[in-house]
Amino acid sequence: MDTDIDPTVPPSGPGCLDCDAAGGWWVHLRRCARCGHVGCCDSSPAQHATAHWKATGHPVVRSYEPGESWFWDYATGTAARGPELAPPLHRPADQPVPGPAGRVPADWRAHVH
Repeated sequence: MDTDIDPTVPPSGPGCLDCDAAGGWWVHLRRCARCGHVGCCDSSPAQHATAHWKATGHPVVRSYEPGESWFWDYATGTAARGPELAPPLHRPADQPVPGPAGRVPADWRAHVH
């Protein structure tokens, strides 16, 4: 797993890179431990973190939520361990969940997985 994590790479931004590009929204965020890509979780409508793993083969993510420091390995379907990653370690604390502000539909619960 050591080659699946690069602790020097910063995250791609404060939110899901792909949702931001498409004008979408997310429930929670996951950060690729290899390249820093921030994607949305599997509860989110687009499930971009899993899609990133499938497209790139980068299996390990870390939660990108305040107060969470766990890692997950998509390839094994198990919790993983990892080093401290480059900051920032989570989305902006003032960003709402789900987020981002202004793009979450009123009926968002009907769209989660």
